Amino acid sequence: MHNFATWLYATAPSVFIRSHEAWMIPTIQSVHIVAIATAVGSAFMMTMRVVGWLGADQTVLQAHKRYGPWLAGALWVLLLSGSLLVLAEPPREFDAISFWLKMTLVALVVILAVAFGRSVRRHDARWDLARPGVKWAALGTFVIWIAIIFLGRFIAYDTIWSHILPGAKA
Repeated sequence: MHNFATWLYATAPSVFIRSHEAWMIPTIQSVHIVAIATAVGSAFMMTMRVVGWLGADQTVLQAHKRYGPWLAGALWVLLLSGSLLVLAEPPREFDAISFWLKMTLVALVVILAVAFGRSVRRHDARWDLARPGVKWAALGTFVIWIAIIFLGRFIAYDTIWSHILPGAKA
């Protein structure tokens, strides 16, 4: 993976982003952060509805129709802006354990979001009578979002893993 990262670092798009990093990196990061806030806010509102702590005046399906498009849109923006951030510094990202843990959790949360959306559309009445296990799963999904945020920040400081995991790159 390191060889691929080194090759990617030398490509014209990567060089272009770095040569304009004074304005380009902060702009991409700002878009990425706003998309994170939108995704996490949408996930939070749907979680709170499933758990029954907020939004009791609407069904889970109504909450999903309200916040689901925001979550989906934010995920697409995150994919684009995140790809540009990776393109700017591929070795830093690809050599970081935090990056791979984050990407694993992102894949998991996207799968869960798609499965949730399909289930709510097919069985909306059942979701309004959510059992305790479903409520705990919803809260667990939100905890995954928080872990994604922390891991994203840890990428810049990935040397911490070298002290925890033997054989990790520093």
